[in-house]
Amino acid sequence: MELPNRVGILHDVLRFFWKFDVNIRRIESRPSKFGKFDFFVDVERTNGSDEDEKDERLENLLTSLEEYGVEKLLILGEKEVNWFPRHISELDMIANRTLDAGSDLEADHPGFYDQNYRKRRQELADFALNHTWNKPIAEIKYTEDEIHCWTSVWDQMEPLWEKFACTPYLRSLELMKEHCNYTRTTIPQQKDISIFLESTTNFHLRPVAGLLTSRDFLNGLAHRTFFCTQYIRHHSKPLYTPEPDVVHELLGHAPMFADTDFCDFSQEIGLASLGASDEDIDKLARCYWFTVEFGLCKEYDPVKGKDKMTAYGAGLLSSFGELEYACRENENSEKPMIVEWDPKRAALQEFPITTYQPLYFLADSLSDAKNKMRKYCEDLPRPFFAQYNYQTQTVFIDRQIKRLDIEPN
Repeated sequence: MELPNRVGILHDVLRFFWKFDVNIRRIESRPSKFGKFDFFVDVERTNGSDEDEKDERLENLLTSLEEYGVEKLLILGEKEVNWFPRHISELDMIANRTLDAGSDLEADHPGFYDQNYRKRRQELADFALNHTWNKPIAEIKYTEDEIHCWTSVWDQMEPLWEKFACTPYLRSLELMKEHCNYTRTTIPQQKDISIFLESTTNFHLRPVAGLLTSRDFLNGLAHRTFFCTQYIRHHSKPLYTPEPDVVHELLGHAPMFADTDFCDFSQEIGLASLGASDEDIDKLARCYWFTVEFGLCKEYDPVKGKDKMTAYGAGLLSSFGELEYACRENENSEKPMIVEWDPKRAALQEFPITTYQPLYFLADSLSDAKNKMRKYCEDLPRPFFAQYNYQTQTVFIDRQIKRLDIEPN
């Protein structure tokens, strides 16, 4: 509806909504021509005991607005948006839409010619494919070769964590040693980790058989759910993996999800992804990459009396070579570019997947990373405002929408 630009006009018009008991969910204003303003008002059609009464109230409202002199009074249809999960149970509809899964490996994968490894990968994939949102995560009995891989990475990473990992990671890792059976010779069960995270930060792990699209993966974060692989890298190269695996997930990601600031930060990206355009999904995925995967933050070093650079990204915290490459202070060695955390720049920054990153973003703190990301998400042209209700495990949105059909797998 179009209204003149004068004091009190909106208040006068809103009186009609109150008069006919029509609940307003969202108001958006935009400057129009000739000093006027266009107002877009979303209303709930939930008052009254039946549909006839609801329609009558809206008809009376529209008639009164026209009689008052409101110009260009148009009834707009529901906003159509890309499909997204409203309730946590709807994650079942996207969890198995993997880009690859089970024994499907690229020819350059270390386990490509190992039929026993491929069979094991398929077995672990089946656990994930059969999981649903209200089931406990199945326990995995890991083999000696798999535990050896875990131990090899743990032994390489442990001294580097002490030097370069952020304090929230180190604090959470100690809690997980106590509550989730994190040891160098035991691969912890995702069920135990998920139960622990739910009790501390309301985050969940959910098994997945392989890589998801950026949209599906980020949509899970909106529900404070992290899609987590269960397979492990090939035992012939325990310190190398061309893809995320259980070592990367549990040593890199999981401890950070015991930190509230980090969880809130991750969920901000997830909520912004709901119903977003493909272009904005790409931007959010790049922000995720440069933070949750490869983020750095400052921490005060009381020994040196100044700030030092620490890692909170899982791609660093599970890779001994790249963690040292990103954080070491050796002036004689090759050093990457370190820039201040800026979501707008990160959203447009391309990155390599199979080599060390040439550029990292450094935040003043995890809280700083979260606040800047929240501001960036607020400035995106989002189709609605989304908020997560922990009690109902449902996403609340502030306007009437129509979700498009979910794309076929």
